[in-house]
Amino acid sequence: MADAANNIVMNSDNPEAMVPDGNVDPSTERLTRKQRLAAALRLFGKFGFDEGVAGHITVRDSEHKDHFWVNPMGRSFKQMCVSDLLRVDHEGKVVEGEGLLNGAAFTIHSRIHMANPHITAAAHSHSLHGKAFASLGRKLDPLTQDACAFYEDHALLESFTGVVLDSAEGDRIAGLVSDNKALILQNHGLLTVGASVDEAAWWYITMERSCQAQLLAEAAGTPKPIPHEYALKTRETVGSDLAGWFSFQPLYDVIVAEQPELLD
Repeated sequence: MADAANNIVMNSDNPEAMVPDGNVDPSTERLTRKQRLAAALRLFGKFGFDEGVAGHITVRDSEHKDHFWVNPMGRSFKQMCVSDLLRVDHEGKVVEGEGLLNGAAFTIHSRIHMANPHITAAAHSHSLHGKAFASLGRKLDPLTQDACAFYEDHALLESFTGVVLDSAEGDRIAGLVSDNKALILQNHGLLTVGASVDEAAWWYITMERSCQAQLLAEAAGTPKPIPHEYALKTRETVGSDLAGWFSFQPLYDVIVAEQPELLD
């Protein structure tokens, strides 16, 4: 799928047409971001990434850059709609929408968005294979083509100090993702970021599956990693911003067709 994205760029007379337009009306862009956010949350629910009230995806507001949209605490991923989303400022005030703000969501995402203007969206959840792999306290190996998307492009938060409610811990997380697309939080789970909801959500989905693949491979035997040179070369194809955005598009189309009420 990501290979197809690269071919489109190379063969198109207008490669910019393949990516979201950054010069649109802020209100139009806001609605698009909220629709993608609600769809990503529905997909997380569909894939079983929900665990009680844990987990959150955020996207920066298109006009108020110090505000972000987030899912309310206590609302199932599987039932999330555009109208459920909360707009929150960097001080933790809910300025639009009704519902509870998850304290950990605010601590993590506010610090990420404050410290990293280039990051538009961030995703975190307590998915099964992600938290199982996180308990090992190590990074992913380049065992598969898909895992190469994260080769030398993800970090490890090497200690667990409890639920992330301390702003200093949020700052540590924000610093680790500033130059990486993903973070493994030891004994906790996965976190991914991107220039769009589409990208951040796709990185989370494929990272969760890459964790699953490595756990299975190591349980079965001794896997052979892809050599450094080829892992880097593969990352250029499957790990680009465009590849992340493009890979999410079929998932978005399917979830909206299956559950159109999410756009309400």
